[in-house]
Amino acid sequence: MSETEKRKSYIGENDEILELDDQWFAEAQPVWAFPELVETLQKHGKLGRPPLPPEQKKKRVTMYLDPDIIAHLKKDGKGWQTRANATLRKALGL
Repeated sequence: MSETEKRKSYIGENDEILELDDQWFAEAQPVWAFPELVETLQKHGKLGRPPLPPEQKKKRVTMYLDPDIIAHLKKDGKGWQTRANATLRKALGL
């Protein structure tokens, strides 16, 4: 779209958001296309990290652990799976 073309507004007369149509979705871009916006959102804790490349993404596994191990990992609250991952990395020398 050239700079001289005006985009359709999706804000109504009373500042209500109008229904998004096929044109809106066709022109939509991911938030990562706007680095300044990403920086602002991250600064205010409103956006997580950028997506990782497929080879670096974590994999879901199912395993059975003893109840006392799970209780120990969960005792410090949220983030217990991240702590478990860090503990395994350290134990394996990775």
